[in-house]
Amino acid sequence: MRSFNKNILVLLLLLSTGCTTEFFPETGDNREQLVVEGIITNQEMSNRIRLSRSVPVGSPVIQNPVTGALVTITDERGEITTLAEKVHGSYSTDSLTFRGRVGGKYSLKILLEGVEYKTDFIEMKPVPQIGALYYEKVVIATSDNPAEAKEGCKIYLDSFDPSGECRYFRWEYDETWEYVIPYPVVNRVCWISDRSGEVLVKNTEPYSQAMVTKFPLIYINNKTDKLKVKYSMLVKQYSINSSEYDFWEKIRKISQNVGGLYDKTPVAVPGNIRCVTNPSETVNGYFSVSSVAMKRIFVDEKFSGQPTFYSYCATDTVYGSLPAEGLNTLYWVIEDYANEVPSWWVTTEYRECGDCTSEGTKVRPPFWDDDVRKKQ
Repeated sequence: MRSFNKNILVLLLLLSTGCTTEFFPETGDNREQLVVEGIITNQEMSNRIRLSRSVPVGSPVIQNPVTGALVTITDERGEITTLAEKVHGSYSTDSLTFRGRVGGKYSLKILLEGVEYKTDFIEMKPVPQIGALYYEKVVIATSDNPAEAKEGCKIYLDSFDPSGECRYFRWEYDETWEYVIPYPVVNRVCWISDRSGEVLVKNTEPYSQAMVTKFPLIYINNKTDKLKVKYSMLVKQYSINSSEYDFWEKIRKISQNVGGLYDKTPVAVPGNIRCVTNPSETVNGYFSVSSVAMKRIFVDEKFSGQPTFYSYCATDTVYGSLPAEGLNTLYWVIEDYANEVPSWWVTTEYRECGDCTSEGTKVRPPFWDDDVRKKQ
């Protein structure tokens, strides 16, 4: 599935090709530039820093992983952690030996082909727990007949930091939903996962309290099968500083106003990484330091007006004998009447109609039965 964990340059490149007519803005500099993307948290998990090189807008390649760099993280006490390159362009900490701590300060350093890049020290601020995560049905009336109404789903978040230490928030989420094929095939039930694809940030400085109320995370319309069976969202809440908030807010505005993108170049949003060896060199991306709070929500209510998602599946009927050539590669059997006289089968040319693993995984998520509402 798609992942939002791509560098900011990639986001802007995708936005720049979203119109019917392609337009390639003049950047004034066609040299490949270093793109740095990564975050360290207080979670017991490996942290990753991704390095890549930018490419000219309009290129068929959107990122070139940078290999062979020496990537280290230094804290305010002088302790140095070296990241290992386990995948080309992706440098990771060891989850057993490194974990960010609230109140700690961290600096990223990169040595690449004799050139040094680094950030200032960034403090890991505390983050409050997510107060509430909830959804509301959205009714979309299609006519004067209430029976024809369609329903979507909006998911909201509330948060509050009574200490006032966390004034800037950022959120990401992971989605998971159950995918069930309405035919008696072997691989019938799967789970699909995806990640958030929008910039979600909030500044509470203008308010008297560090409070977020009814912040909209996502709207799920009835044109998707996410709400067909059961849906779950895991929200991650980050505490960020004003500098990082400004960075993400600029990215958000660009992504929401594609028409204004063309007077901004892919390097128009400065990050917090600088080139020490050559201060005039431009570096893209952002190194983030944040504590994390998480909360999960389940949605398994029925939503009216959902279309029949699989009406296109049955593409042929085979009588007599079933040809073995092309089975489960060019066509799939979705209904088997081999014991009938005469024998016949309903087939499809769409793999997703006969094999759910084309869209997701058969492995049931370990959290799938954790819905506390069902246990009360």
